[in-house]
Amino acid sequence: MVWKTLGAVFAAAVLSGSLQIAVAQESQESQSFTQYLDSLKSDAKAQGIDSTTLDSVVAKIKPFKRAVFADKAPSEPKSSLETYLPHVVPEWKVEKARSLFKTHRAELEAIGSKYGVQPRFILALWGIIADFGTDSGHLPLFSVLASSAYEGEREAFFKEQFFAALAILERDSIDFDALKGSWTGTIGQTQFTPSQYLKFAQDGDGDGKRDIWNNTQDIFASLAYYLQQAGWQGDGTWGRQVQIPKTFDTSLASLGVKKTFSQWSSLGVTRFDGSKLPAREDMQISLILPDGEKGRKYLIYDNYRALLKWQESDYFAISVTYLSERIKYPAIK
Repeated sequence: MVWKTLGAVFAAAVLSGSLQIAVAQESQESQSFTQYLDSLKSDAKAQGIDSTTLDSVVAKIKPFKRAVFADKAPSEPKSSLETYLPHVVPEWKVEKARSLFKTHRAELEAIGSKYGVQPRFILALWGIIADFGTDSGHLPLFSVLASSAYEGEREAFFKEQFFAALAILERDSIDFDALKGSWTGTIGQTQFTPSQYLKFAQDGDGDGKRDIWNNTQDIFASLAYYLQQAGWQGDGTWGRQVQIPKTFDTSLASLGVKKTFSQWSSLGVTRFDGSKLPAREDMQISLILPDGEKGRKYLIYDNYRALLKWQESDYFAISVTYLSERIKYPAIK
């Protein structure tokens, strides 16, 4: 994602207790913001956005001041995966995921078959990035994007998203008031940026709409399509936890180093239970040590790399895959 360093878990924590947004008072600053809106409007016209749309949108935008205090945000233990995973994927979330899998099994299986993504991964991704829909954003999107661009930090990015949001209004006829998002500018239960919405949002139930705020079939289809486009392989899995010998050369633990199972076996890598790795030569896989050689070790496959395109974080990818494994085992009847 464009804004990969802000994971959905942190965003949820900030939104729940630490984000303070207040309408700015009439002042020289707000007048300057009005002037900035005029420049945004001119730039949008140059990109072909309809004047009627622009007039309607700009008239409703209000300046917002964001005050995000990281030191006041709920702490997110990242000392190791041993503390992080129970925090991000507690037992209640596992139980909820398994219950939702049963509820949505038919639509998940249909969408998974269409896009070539196993249902458990679609559901796990949804659970991690949006807490199964409870974190979909409630802020007026255009005001957030325009104010963020005006603040100057990452102005080009927020301007791009502002123009993309305008394109959403025109293409999908979504009302201004319905375009709600998070303080980072992501939208819906897929946590897409507006530009990602234009590229990846899908009509999962064939009703002619792409409702990533309320329609689970559209949400599942959009997440599955994203993973498909990221290179997901529906006939494979993500990786496995392994063990390495004490004499192992840890410089080989890198996404940039790829070897076959046989090659890793020859270096002493085994399954987590100590048994031999699969005897196959058709995969190029990497070894990662997210917490160093004293922490967990994983051999990871191409599907894991697809998750990293969503967010470049081993902790994020492993949280999704961990939840997917808890959905899979024991089998849901």
